[in-house]
Amino acid sequence: MDPSSETVYEIPGFIGIHKSGPVERLVGTQTVPPSPSGDPANGVASKDVVLDLAASISARLYLPAATAAEPRRKFPVVVYYHGGAFVVQSAASPIYHKYAASLVTAALAVVVSVNYRLAPEHPLPAAYDDAFVALRAIVAACRPDGAEPWLAAHGDASRVVLAGDSSGANMAHNTAIRLGKEGAGGYGDRCAASPWRPPFTTPASCGAFGPDHPYINPAAAAEEWRQLGSGRVLVTTAELCWFVERARAYAEGIKACGWAGELEFYETKGEKQTYFLFKPDCDSAAKELTVVADFVKGC
Repeated sequence: MDPSSETVYEIPGFIGIHKSGPVERLVGTQTVPPSPSGDPANGVASKDVVLDLAASISARLYLPAATAAEPRRKFPVVVYYHGGAFVVQSAASPIYHKYAASLVTAALAVVVSVNYRLAPEHPLPAAYDDAFVALRAIVAACRPDGAEPWLAAHGDASRVVLAGDSSGANMAHNTAIRLGKEGAGGYGDRCAASPWRPPFTTPASCGAFGPDHPYINPAAAAEEWRQLGSGRVLVTTAELCWFVERARAYAEGIKACGWAGELEFYETKGEKQTYFLFKPDCDSAAKELTVVADFVKGC
């Protein structure tokens, strides 16, 4: 056997890293195409766009079916960061494509599902940097003269929601903190909301940052929470999630840190981590989607 092909790190059925450098992703590689003219099943239009050419950051953009009848109507903008332990999945993954479309319909919002650089080829904080660059590009594109026509026509930068699941939830939190410190560029500098779900990470994604570094465990830098650049936060979790205790503690910490916004907490009983992605048609997923959608509508 070629020594360079030796696997130096592995999570069976998830990811393998070879001594010579190649990364073998065993999940999250399947993709589905967008529907620029509207999905026949739900009327949601979607397309792949470049948000920042210099940084090579792209996204899948979704519009509600209502835009066909109301070409000048503005909608809330949900900036979604997909999960996958920072190492797998994309905006075009079937589970994320379906979830984004369902959120568009339920919340009557524009959804921008962001692609970002994955570890271990691009270790943290690359994903966090991409998340913030993407937010600024999206906010700029919502201006009447914005570079992306769908966002210029229908994106309301005064109603921006940062959202994510698992590692993407950490990205939403990190981006909201950075937004509070730096602003998004003078237009829509405060997010109306920031749904958050606790993360699944691996040593391959953490790199030099351990599991209790602030990048991975926000509670390690709780003194920063009062700087959250959002007016409202929704934390959702599941009773059987690996990190349910961290989610509960995060919600309690947000309430106690001196942050001036409003917090909502929702826990699904009897379900596991990110169940709503893998069982999207179950009753529990429908109830959680309603909670998230109502939260978006309230921004």
